[in-house]
Amino acid sequence: MYKLFLLSLAAALSFSSAAAQQSPDSLQPVLLKELNVRAARTTIDKLPAISNTYLWAGKKSEVIQVENTDANIAEKTPRQIFAKIPGVFVYDMDGSGNQTNISTRGLDPHRGWEFNIRANGIMTNSDIYGYPASHFSLPMEAIGRVELVRGTGALQYGAQFGGMLNYVLKNPDTTRAIGLESVNSVGSYGLLSSYNAIGGKIGKLQYYAFFSKRVSEGYRKNGNSDYDGQGLSMQYMPNKDLILKAELLRSNYLYQIPGPLTDAQFEADPRQSTRARNYFNPEIYVPSLSAIWQIAPGTRLSWTASAVLGERRSVQFDRTANIVDAINPQTLTYAGRQVDIDGFNSYNTELRLLQDYSLLGKSATLAAGVQYFNNDLNRRQQGKGTTGTDYDLSIDATGWGRDLHLRSKNVAFSLENKWQLSRRFMLSPGVRVELGESNFSGTTAYYDDDKELPNTIVHRFPLLGINGEYVVGSRQTLYAGISQAYRPVIFKDIIPANVYEKVNKNLKNAYGYNAELGWRGSAGGWKWDASAFVMQYNNRLGNLAQYDADIDTFILYRTNIGDSRTYGLEMFVEYGAMLGDNWYASIFTSTSWFNARYLGDSIRVNGKENRSIKDKKVESVPEWISRNGVNVRYKGLSVSLLYSYTAKSFADPLNTVEPNATGAVGLVPSYGLLDLNTTYRIRKLTIRFNVNNIANKQYFTKRPTLYPGAGVWPSDGRSVSLTVGIRV
Repeated sequence: MYKLFLLSLAAALSFSSAAAQQSPDSLQPVLLKELNVRAARTTIDKLPAISNTYLWAGKKSEVIQVENTDANIAEKTPRQIFAKIPGVFVYDMDGSGNQTNISTRGLDPHRGWEFNIRANGIMTNSDIYGYPASHFSLPMEAIGRVELVRGTGALQYGAQFGGMLNYVLKNPDTTRAIGLESVNSVGSYGLLSSYNAIGGKIGKLQYYAFFSKRVSEGYRKNGNSDYDGQGLSMQYMPNKDLILKAELLRSNYLYQIPGPLTDAQFEADPRQSTRARNYFNPEIYVPSLSAIWQIAPGTRLSWTASAVLGERRSVQFDRTANIVDAINPQTLTYAGRQVDIDGFNSYNTELRLLQDYSLLGKSATLAAGVQYFNNDLNRRQQGKGTTGTDYDLSIDATGWGRDLHLRSKNVAFSLENKWQLSRRFMLSPGVRVELGESNFSGTTAYYDDDKELPNTIVHRFPLLGINGEYVVGSRQTLYAGISQAYRPVIFKDIIPANVYEKVNKNLKNAYGYNAELGWRGSAGGWKWDASAFVMQYNNRLGNLAQYDADIDTFILYRTNIGDSRTYGLEMFVEYGAMLGDNWYASIFTSTSWFNARYLGDSIRVNGKENRSIKDKKVESVPEWISRNGVNVRYKGLSVSLLYSYTAKSFADPLNTVEPNATGAVGLVPSYGLLDLNTTYRIRKLTIRFNVNNIANKQYFTKRPTLYPGAGVWPSDGRSVSLTVGIRV
């Protein structure tokens, strides 16, 4: 950009000099030489030091420019979209394009629930204190960029170990009153997708609205999905110092769950299904109001108020993969299914201040915030559903087996100060204080009233952190930081599944820290970001075996089982160069190494005995994740080839190698995948052709223990898709 600026400035000065030598009456047109500017579209970047009322200086951050990638956006293929972010573990389980399940640094990828997940800066986690997963799902066609901040930035936006993941919507064309966009895709296994948007600017009002619809029969039998999403964003600027914004986003999809497989079933036919009557349907609304006020040149105030409202619904024959769901020859009907509905009523509001000032002759910036949460998660589960085959949430007269509430109120104060100690050196210490509690109430049909449950979970944490940055050269930076984090005890940790389980009434919240040291920069055609990190995760939750004399049997005792620590290296390196007037080529590697192990006194149940898991590997943490790609561009044509490798991992803390009869435990084998993505851009038209998993590799990424069922969940084999987009 600075080269373009200098060239433009030189041309302007040349014109001004020629004009100044002539009198006004004798001015003649000046013929300028044609100026060609060649540059490659940026697909990966980092956040600026200051953005809105947030401080990102000294923190590891990445920004994915989605509109510039060749990735399969119709199906939101995470390994392609996040290809240049090292260490992203992808968990494929929820049907084509429905949900993005990722993690970093060896954390749990289930619906990204170790992240603080946002859309346009608005939180979308269903209930950060009860069920932190994000069931909300935006169409990737609506996204302009994705921002990821690792856990060392946790003090400002939340206390999550994984960091912050923010999906930023496209901006409308503000040069016109009405601008239209339509993106339509067809592909393998019945994929049909249509995204349509309208946006523009009328006076001081800027608006953007979209509607998305996607259907697919799925790679596996009985894997149909039907998605629709809508959004409306309106921004009004009464003057240059004030921005008012209102948004309403909605996502809804119905996924037919094909069921888990055993290892033998996977080897025989990974596309087969063990369930035809199981369905999952999250419908989520995210309304928000926000304002940004530039009070003075060095003072900025922002305010947001938002909610996550909706339900997570499922109806399932919830049994292991080796139990057949068949018609009973005596009753001539299927077995009854289980109906579960979670109702989300999560509200939060946040006020933030950014203030520039001078301290001892050095420039400084203070970012302060206060955030209030008021959430009510209503969990209705174990309803006795119908014996039918369609999506039906009806239950019989016995009602819900569980009808529970987890009500959380919490206030968080954050303070971070950026000190520019010299032209090259910056320090940014900070603190976050969480104060609140979650109260549990309700009924369980199988659990006696006199049984003790942890009915109040207290959240009182002072969290400290500090980040630093040293500018080595004009485009090179050393950065380092450490920040404490915590994860509250959530709903699933509190509720016993049956009479043979008990829960420790004094469960402790998980807590720990993230620390990192990195070097990023660019020189010539090179760009890189290499870092080392350590993450301490204390008070992990798990089960122990305990003898209950009252019922003369062993039970599972849910409690804190120990601590873990993850060391790792993350490296992104890319080299690109212009090859002639119209050719550009680049090659990159995005590779991570993880060593995640349980510590000291960590123990876990194995049958009727408790065993030490000291030095055992943490489950679902591959030692190596490496994505490597090459991209060639000629004028408007771009061709990308991506190879993704994920090493083996274990499914349980005991590091069981041989799979059991249900497929719930055992080794998850390594796998390597090859993808080809091409894009042709000409004026207002964009054409994409994607081939996922060229070699048709049969693989799976994880063996879940809970939803959507314990066992093997095959990922998609080879598929192709064609996308055509147009803007007018």
